[in-house]
Amino acid sequence: MRQKFQRAAFEVEAEKYEIGKGMEDGFELWTKVVTNGWVVADKLMQIKREDGNVVCPFIRNRRGIIFLREGDYIIYEEGGERHCCGADKFNDRYRPI
Repeated sequence: MRQKFQRAAFEVEAEKYEIGKGMEDGFELWTKVVTNGWVVADKLMQIKREDGNVVCPFIRNRRGIIFLREGDYIIYEEGGERHCCGADKFNDRYRPI
């Protein structure tokens, strides 16, 4: 039987993702992301490099690779774990302190 739960309150650090700040762990070719079907491609960040290749930034955590979307925040938890949270949900889940 399913139960209802409320998130426990805990502090995190977060910052909105910005291109060129070195916040990501790496980049993957857009064509590879789309061809492999790893994620839904809606609003994925796409960066066009000087050589014409289009890449998508990502971060790694214990669950694997998370591709960043437009407006995402990167959440930094104790112990160094990082997650993404879309701007649409970030303000509902987190309040400045």
